[in-house]
Amino acid sequence: MEYTLYQLLWLYLFYSFIGWCVEVGAAAVKKRTFINRGFVSGPLCPIYGTGAVLFAVFLPELKSSPFFLFLGGMILASMLELVTGKVLEKIFKRKWWDYSEEKFSFEGYVCLKYSLLWGCFAILLLYVTDPLLLSLLGLIPYPIGFFTMIGLFVLLALDFIGTWLALAGMKKQAKQLSPITDGIQNASRILENAITKRIRRRMQKAFPPLSDQNLSVPAKEKSTVFAEGCSFYKLAAIFFIGAFLGDIIETIFCFLTMGELMSRSSVVYGPFSVVWGLGCAFLTALLYLCKEKDNWYIFWLGTLLGGAYEYICSVFTELVFGTIFWDYSGFAFNLGGRINLLYCFFWGIAAVVWLKLIYPRLSALIEKIPMKTGKIITNLFIVFMLFNMVISSLALARYTERHSDAPDQTGALNEFLDERFPDERIERIYPNAKIVE
Repeated sequence: MEYTLYQLLWLYLFYSFIGWCVEVGAAAVKKRTFINRGFVSGPLCPIYGTGAVLFAVFLPELKSSPFFLFLGGMILASMLELVTGKVLEKIFKRKWWDYSEEKFSFEGYVCLKYSLLWGCFAILLLYVTDPLLLSLLGLIPYPIGFFTMIGLFVLLALDFIGTWLALAGMKKQAKQLSPITDGIQNASRILENAITKRIRRRMQKAFPPLSDQNLSVPAKEKSTVFAEGCSFYKLAAIFFIGAFLGDIIETIFCFLTMGELMSRSSVVYGPFSVVWGLGCAFLTALLYLCKEKDNWYIFWLGTLLGGAYEYICSVFTELVFGTIFWDYSGFAFNLGGRINLLYCFFWGIAAVVWLKLIYPRLSALIEKIPMKTGKIITNLFIVFMLFNMVISSLALARYTERHSDAPDQTGALNEFLDERFPDERIERIYPNAKIVE
């Protein structure tokens, strides 16, 4: 990775502040008044800092190809906007911004105009502003920079908590305006004090949709059906099913194309491919929003999202484990060996088949599971998979460590990992894994 954690944290602060300045300036030009546009009360827009850090982590190796850098920034930031918007809507039952009036918008959270701007920002950041800001940061003595950074993040955390509590009060107040049950009126006054009132007034001014009742998301009645709709339990069930089927499909594919049976699992216990499982859950959550669209629309969206997802997974595993699990360098039209055009098209085809044929039937079967039984089984699987992923991560990290030039580390945990997961077992589970610098 080109950047240290210290540099990434500073880039987060820098760009959160720069993004806030841009938002405030744009609002001042448009509305002729000062409006604090940040999520928190301080002069920061966290989504800009998050986007800048994602660019710095996942996109540097695309600097040699400005077109793919532009496309990567566009896709990565659009995914961030959509996920952030949907999560906030899910929590607060409100839309925080709305691009519905813009051309080529999606769910009101993403539109082509701003996605193109994000792509331009990716090029600007990696070629110009990142090197400039980091060179300025290098002029600050490390101890001063470190403790200043810690202090700023402490203030940001306190600001975030205060804003969150104020928004919790706003959420209850919104329920009071359209009462659903008795007692909401008293509950909505829990946090009524001078600080939260001031923050709520600022938030309502900064985000007009929050005070617009027309943008309220109607509260849903409590369902008696297990995993109804595209809910958490539905996505969790799809993750486990996708992880299992993905491992089986890859194993059969390798046998048919290479004549060899090999493990395609991502974890040390059981035939589960985490990449496939997360891909199924992630793409289902996003593509579910456009399930009524035509097949070509879903195909191209699946191609872009699937390629971006696979690329991010490749970079992530290399950064975290120092290991790459697939290499498409021998394929035509590949990008850094991480993705290739043919497999991106496979993602698009899989998206159409999944959304139009498999998902409706699978969803109906999942919803037939009794509510109590379904929750117990899913929760047990979640605990098992979390444990499985932690052990697998430790085993892989230890495997990489054994093959590095670093001094051998001893200890009870390392002895356990060496005994239970020697090189032979790791190489059998991950036959295509390659250690990189």
